[in-house]
Amino acid sequence: MLLGKARIQQMRPDYQAKGFRMAKLALIENEDRKVNWNTTIFMIIFHTGALAALFMFSWHALVATLILWWIAGSLGIGMGFHRLLTHRGYKTPKWVEYFLTICGLLALEGGAINWVVTHRIHHAHTDAPGDPHTPREGKWWAHMGWILRGTAQQHPDEVMERYAPDLMKDPIHLWLNRLYFVPLIICGIVLLWLGGWSALMWGTFLRVTLALHFTWLVNSATHLWGSRRFETNDDSTNNWWVALLSWGEGWHNNHHAHPRAARHGLTWYEIDVNWWGIRTLQFFGLARSIKQIGKQHLISANAANQELKQAA
Repeated sequence: MLLGKARIQQMRPDYQAKGFRMAKLALIENEDRKVNWNTTIFMIIFHTGALAALFMFSWHALVATLILWWIAGSLGIGMGFHRLLTHRGYKTPKWVEYFLTICGLLALEGGAINWVVTHRIHHAHTDAPGDPHTPREGKWWAHMGWILRGTAQQHPDEVMERYAPDLMKDPIHLWLNRLYFVPLIICGIVLLWLGGWSALMWGTFLRVTLALHFTWLVNSATHLWGSRRFETNDDSTNNWWVALLSWGEGWHNNHHAHPRAARHGLTWYEIDVNWWGIRTLQFFGLARSIKQIGKQHLISANAANQELKQAA
């Protein structure tokens, strides 16, 4: 399904309509910058564990880590939390949606509903007052500060209901959101049982810590460094090395120009593993109604960029 920009504006989720009051609430959340001690303590524990893991290397631990990184980061966060749950860039059977959600919980980025609310707020107020993690408030803030002293993806019930009414009505998503930490605990127990301490430390502490930073780079680096194909009202850029670390999420300017499009890497050299995963689901009949950017919009953007280069 091809999406032109005007059509995307019409189909954006309801969270962008009548958003003044929610923008004010989000801004208040950002201004209340007390230390989130629970989050801070867990970050200290996981970063310490990641350092300790470097002294416990084993090949089976490395293999387990890479597999889990793909499951949690690509299947879970990129394909699940982001392109499916947040933007509804494609549709799947409910059991696939729940499976991808559970995969995302292995990343320890909070419950899926909280994640979706944070990201929808980000799109509604990108690089403006109310954005939970804009670099305009500082590089460190955009990368990690907002987790330690900002919203940390914890929102009032009114904000949750306003920005994610679709997920808040789903009892299974509500249940998974409350118990978001359980899949990682079970995974850690299995790793310890099958692979010992090296598998646990690498597959849990090192993997989660690095993957968190890779995700945060999408919030920080892709609003600071990179190229721009589309003219948008924010600072989003396309950053190839963030795309490699985040399974394709680094083509951020493409994404912000057309948020509901399921494909972010638009050319052969813009590697987008998450898009390949969606196409694989489609091949097996598990993904449908896939939204993409219209070819004419891509041609127009490329022509405009070429004119700018020639003028320079």
